[in-house]
Amino acid sequence: MTNVEIYTSPLCGYCHAAKRLLADKGIGYAEYNVASDPEKRQEMLGRANGRHTVPQIFIGSVHVGGYDDMAKLDRDGKLDAMLAA
Repeated sequence: MTNVEIYTSPLCGYCHAAKRLLADKGIGYAEYNVASDPEKRQEMLGRANGRHTVPQIFIGSVHVGGYDDMAKLDRDGKLDAMLAA
C-alpha cells in the first residue's frame, strides 16, 4: 500500500471530498492542516511547485494535485493502481 499525504484546511469542501473518496476506498492517509501550521503550508508550497490551494494530494512521491485531479484519476481507472503500488 502506497503512502498517501493530503494537505488540507478545516473549511475546505474539496478537502472533505478528497478524504471521503480515500475513505470509501479504505485508504488511510496522513493529513496536514495548513490553516493551523505555517510550516506545513510552506512545506506544501515547496512540494506542490507553488500551488497554494487545498487539498494538495501526494501518493507516494507523486504529486497528484487537488481533489479534481484525484477524482479524474479515479474516473479514468488509474487511481486504484496508484494506491496499490
